[in-house]
Amino acid sequence: MEAALAACALPSLRILNTKPRFRCSFSNPSLPISPNSLITRKSSRFTTAVSSPPSSSAATSTNSPPEPEALFEPGSDKFDWYANWYPVMPICDLDKKVPHGKKVMGIDLVVWWDRNEKQWKVMDDTCPHRLAPLSDGRIDQWGRLQCVYHGWCFNGSGDCKLIPQAPPDGPPVHTFKQACVAVYPSTVQHEIIWFWPNSDPKYKNIIETNKPPYIPELEDPSFTKLMGNRDIPYGYDVLVENLMDPAHVPYAHYGLMRFPKPKEKIDREGGKPLEINVKKLDNKGFFSKQEWGYSNFIAPCVYRSSTDPLPEQEHEYPAPAASDKAALSKRRLSLIFICIPVSPGRSRLIWTFPRNFGVFIDKIVPRWVFHIGQNTILDSDLHLLHVEERKILERGPENWQKACFIPTKSDANVVTFRRWFNKYSEARVDWRGKFDPFLLPPTPPREQLFDRYWSHVENCSSCKKAHKYLNALEVILQIASVAMIGVMAVLKQTTMSNVARIAVLVAAVLSFAASKWLSHFIYKTFHYHDYNHAVV
Repeated sequence: MEAALAACALPSLRILNTKPRFRCSFSNPSLPISPNSLITRKSSRFTTAVSSPPSSSAATSTNSPPEPEALFEPGSDKFDWYANWYPVMPICDLDKKVPHGKKVMGIDLVVWWDRNEKQWKVMDDTCPHRLAPLSDGRIDQWGRLQCVYHGWCFNGSGDCKLIPQAPPDGPPVHTFKQACVAVYPSTVQHEIIWFWPNSDPKYKNIIETNKPPYIPELEDPSFTKLMGNRDIPYGYDVLVENLMDPAHVPYAHYGLMRFPKPKEKIDREGGKPLEINVKKLDNKGFFSKQEWGYSNFIAPCVYRSSTDPLPEQEHEYPAPAASDKAALSKRRLSLIFICIPVSPGRSRLIWTFPRNFGVFIDKIVPRWVFHIGQNTILDSDLHLLHVEERKILERGPENWQKACFIPTKSDANVVTFRRWFNKYSEARVDWRGKFDPFLLPPTPPREQLFDRYWSHVENCSSCKKAHKYLNALEVILQIASVAMIGVMAVLKQTTMSNVARIAVLVAAVLSFAASKWLSHFIYKTFHYHDYNHAVV
């Protein structure tokens, strides 16, 4: 997925029934599997093993199971989902004039610009009066967040500043604690607003001791870094593992981008063995080395794949040759995917592909043009992953290693993520009782499943503006076509020459045809574009 989406940044598991013949094993096919069996101690090291096929007399050395090395850190704690920063949205896609409703970790949030404090605020999206959503409200002339149900107003600290129904000579009920709205600690980093999912006052200054993940290239002015976001109709864990999986790109995204082909193609798509070595795993994530660069999973949300390792991990890898250093100093590229848990069966993706070459292109080409290809890539495996998630749930997420047959090193990142998810989070997001984790939303009709308007366009300032202007252009073309036909009718009895009459007729036909083409383009680009793998 990461290579596919990156291609659009530039201009230019199968799950099997656990029958004996598909049983996942390691050194001995007869041994039972448990999540802990993924960790094989070797002195102070352990191996990130993926399942090997059953032994066979015909097997050769090439069939032996891959074993990416990793360092084990004893005493690692269980992952605390509520002691981490979570991204909400890129600020380029937030309008300062209106409040925005978002859900993260099952928490309903209202994000709004407090012009009095000159800060973005993240608050509980619930009015304490009658529990109406504050995100459906407005920002009044004094810069306060107003609930439009009964007009209660709140400042950026969550304090109620006005209850219109309270008598002016009565008790100051707006000052009561029950009239306040919970405010979450928030900050802007890398042009993204992040929040801490605990409104307890003791976390008010959490930013002083605990900061969101830092990604160096997103602060480097020599890099371009256009962003996109989309709501995804499958869960957080499936989204993360898919983005870590380079082996699916030639197949699930066939025909959508160009990538290096192997010298000898064994099929139409050009799949090949991949070498991925995991170097470290703990409750904070892991990092690995693959053929084209380095990957980092910074729990719980950030997956970074780059030509360069993070500065603190450079000592883990041998220094590149002088020729490689020269190449890296010229062209550097990272793929940043930020995966946000929303609710069971729902997630949100923020992506950006910072690079230090071709920077001028992003200044010329509108952001929405890049989003056309990137959304098509997301669509091309969307149904596969939506169905896959349901099959994983049927078998139990904690049994993922038993349900899936994973015999090659190309799945090393995915296996390591699943180990992290199982070992440190019991194979599920901690929703704190807000949802039944074993109950997913029903599968909607295909056109709703692949919907782009509500999942992306409405949440993207660039695409929303393009959608508005292109719709206006379509109407103008239709009006122009009718007007030209009307001109011909009015001038029918006059001395209008045949050449002029033909020219007007051709212009009317072309204008009408252009409006129909534009209508089709708008629908496929901003509403619904199916992807049929059988005919590509």
